[in-house]
Amino acid sequence: MRPFAKLFLKRGREASVKRFHPWVFSGAIERVDGEPSDGDWVEVKDAQKQTLGFGHYQKGTITVRLLSFLKEAPNDKLYHDKIRTAFNQRLITKVISDHTNCYRLVHGEGDGLPGLIIDVYNGVAVMHAYTFGMHLDRQQIANAIKETLFESIHSIYYKSQNSLQVTENEYLLGMSTVPHVVTEHGNRFFVDWEEGQKTGFFLDQRENRKILGAMAKGSSILNTFCYTGGFSVYALNAGAALVHSVDASQKAIDLTRKNIELNGFDPQKNESSCIDTFEFLKDKKDQYDIIILDPPAFAKHKEAKHQAMKGYQRLNAEAMRAIKPNGIIFTFSCSQVVDKQLFYDTVVSSAHQAGRDIKVLQHLSQPADHPVSLYHPEGEYLKGLVLYVN
Repeated sequence: MRPFAKLFLKRGREASVKRFHPWVFSGAIERVDGEPSDGDWVEVKDAQKQTLGFGHYQKGTITVRLLSFLKEAPNDKLYHDKIRTAFNQRLITKVISDHTNCYRLVHGEGDGLPGLIIDVYNGVAVMHAYTFGMHLDRQQIANAIKETLFESIHSIYYKSQNSLQVTENEYLLGMSTVPHVVTEHGNRFFVDWEEGQKTGFFLDQRENRKILGAMAKGSSILNTFCYTGGFSVYALNAGAALVHSVDASQKAIDLTRKNIELNGFDPQKNESSCIDTFEFLKDKKDQYDIIILDPPAFAKHKEAKHQAMKGYQRLNAEAMRAIKPNGIIFTFSCSQVVDKQLFYDTVVSSAHQAGRDIKVLQHLSQPADHPVSLYHPEGEYLKGLVLYVN
């Protein structure tokens, strides 16, 4: 570990840290002893000079992300212990099975490692750092992954260039050919962590895709913002009568088609269209039994929230018009700044606008390998509703 500067909080501003919230905001800081650089480890103390914990320093609104709430300085075992704990949780919750070999190993604050995401794709671990502290510690983290998962991991790819703009993406262990085939609940997908979005695949919808599969037999289905065609593959494997996959990206449509073929289906079973979802839905009425709305984050920061809610309202209203009577809509928001109640209220507004009688069948969220710390509710970013439309 690097040397520790000391950061002292203002009187009365230590309460959230004592409740194990991992973020220290700039406005809570009284003074800093030392001159920490972005990514350095710092020791956080209260106004009485009592140690509250240790974490990574980075200039900004969130100045420190705490990795330890102990009074003793962390050592090289920290990453090993936390990754071992995270891996054991995935085993206990049966995320890893004979039918699923892709999963999230580390989910930032939910696993006590703020600033770090690790996804595993059938023997390849893909690391994504969004703080400089995790970037500087990347080799220690890679060593801890290898020590924890042993022979089940043959390659570790570090992919943070877009988020940090500090380094080339690189293999920290081995190498692997992409695209790479993974299995999720028996469904097969190509994953390209080098060129694909984020780490290459959206693992957070795994259990929601399974729920769709249970409803898909014999149905006509529209999968919007389809990306890799995850929901489309589940629907076809479950016996859907037809599937239409829509995305504004030609790369996404090409990948969807490849995944349809990978699972042994005639491409004509799935009609893929490279078109904006709003444009596709325009003037559609009573056409589908099931519609999936899984857009990218419409709001990535609070300033964009108002416009984002207009987007969610319009999108859901268009889908409610396009769905057949007795149809089902899966609708999601992955915007962290949009909470459950705001998303729910927006969908209600969409229902009024569409003039349909609608019931909520299920509330959906992220799966067990995307855990949310009780002390960090901000980690619950994925919100979903299953709607029944008369």
